[in-house]
Order: sequence, then structure tokens, then C-alpha cells
Amino acid sequence: MIESIILWLLAVLVAPFFSGVILKVKAFFGGKKGPPLLINYYTLIKLFKKGSVYSTSTTVMFKLGPIISLGTALVVLMFLPIAGQDPIFSFKGDILFILYLMGLGRFFVIAAAMDTASPFEGMGAAREAYFPIICEATTFMILIFFYRLTGELQLSAYFTGGNTIGLWDLTGAPLLFVVIAFFIILLTENSRVPVDDPATHLELTMIHEVMVLDHSGPDFGLIELGSFCKLFFYSTIVSRLIFPFDFGFSAIGFFVFIAGLIIVYVAVGVTESVIARYRMDKVPQFVLTSFALAFFATIITLEFIK
Repeated sequence: MIESIILWLLAVLVAPFFSGVILKVKAFFGGKKGPPLLINYYTLIKLFKKGSVYSTSTTVMFKLGPIISLGTALVVLMFLPIAGQDPIFSFKGDILFILYLMGLGRFFVIAAAMDTASPFEGMGAAREAYFPIICEATTFMILIFFYRLTGELQLSAYFTGGNTIGLWDLTGAPLLFVVIAFFIILLTENSRVPVDDPATHLELTMIHEVMVLDHSGPDFGLIELGSFCKLFFYSTIVSRLIFPFDFGFSAIGFFVFIAGLIIVYVAVGVTESVIARYRMDKVPQFVLTSFALAFFATIITLEFIK
């Protein structure tokens, strides 16, 4: 339990650092030096030193959005098997609890955006509510895939110890489809290119950024930290699927885990550097690709693995 708590604290602390890796990769492709790797820590400190500004049209819902968004992200990390180790909390069916907990965080962020009575933020909130619906369909299809293999609806049953490499032994190639589908979900859920561009300020193309325009100071800092933790959650799952090896709680195992995370974050940075943001009407087609991949992987598993 102590090891799990230490890993959870480390995950929260290093999540902003790994997001800085994406900025470095994008700067490299742009022929620039880019910001320092610790830029996100500087930004968070600056935000927490400031004060928050609230419109007279907002209610308590506007203040709850950032708090619950970060709170749900932190709780979700408590169920995450980091570096293949047992999570802080785990129970049968916890994967369903995790998914709906993340949905709760998204709901309050959307509600906070709607609370401003701004049609601009309402536009972003509508888009934020639409695209994750397709991701949920993909996620549940992947759950069917994992449940067919393990008979469990428990996150630790998939990514703890040698369980992940056992999935590769059972399926092989179909699991590659799941890895790609998860990566597409990562890009969509975290508002990355080609679904969204976190650096854009064009009104007609903004999704996540437009919802948090009215947040300032510590409130915006909480949202940013929650976003870093959410990206870390998805990146950990993808990296565990890429490097399923079990080295126990050792320096080698931790090094492999960090290497896998860096590869995933670099892949996100490369994707954002070589692919343009899709037109809004093309985004659902891109996200639906993840569902098709997960569907084919599940069908293949149901047909050939008895």
C-alpha cells in the first residue's frame, strides 16, 4: 500500500513534466528551442499566485467545475496500476466506476462553461459533450474485449504484474488494434491534434479551450493540473500495453515505465507536428476509427479465442 501511495504522489507530481515533453517535440519539429521542460510547473505556480475573477452572472457551479474536475482526475489515478503495481484502490467492476467518475468531471466542466451564459462557451461545451460519446462507445467495446479474455471488469486485472503480457499471449495481433484505438481515445479525450488544438485561439475551431476562457487564477490552475493528470492516465495505459513486461517494484521496472511514457508523449508531440487539425465535420469520422478497430479486435477474439 505504501508503494502504491508513493507512486500515486509521483504521478501527480510528474504529470505536468511529461506534458512539457510534448511542447519540446513540437518545438523541435518547428525548428525552435521551445520552452523549458518545467514550463508547466512555472505556469501552475504563476496561476496559483493570482486571484480569481468571477462574473456576476455565474453561480456556485462555476466554482465547482475546476475543483471537481481535478478531484475526479486525482481519484481516477488512485485506481490506476502505475508501473504495473497494485493501485491504491481496486474492486470488482471498478473500471465502470472509473469511466463514470471521469464523466462526472467532464459534466461539471461543461456545466461551469454553460453557467457563464456565454454562447461562445456554450458552443465549446456542446462539442465537448459530443465527441466523447463516440469515445465511450469505443471504451466499452474495449472493455468487452478485455472481459472476454480475463472475465474481469477490474483495471488491475488488465495492467498489474504479468497480466498485460498475458493479454498479448492470448491475443497477439488483435491487441495492436486496441493499442491504436486507445491512442485515438487519448487524443480525443485530452483535446489534442487532430481532434482539437490546445494552442489555438480561433473561435470556430476551439473546443476545450473555449470552455475555460472565463476561468482565471487558481481555478484555471486546477483545470490545467486536472488535464495533466487525465493525460497521464491514458498515457500510462497505452505505455503499459506497449511495454507489458513485469519487473516488479524495481529500478528496471520503473525505468521501463518511464521510457514507455516518454514514447507515448513523444508520439503525441509528433502527431501534433505532422498532422493538421481536422475539419470539425471530419472529427467524428476520425474518432469512429477507434471504434472500428476495437470492434474488429473484439470480433476476432470472440471468433478465434475459445
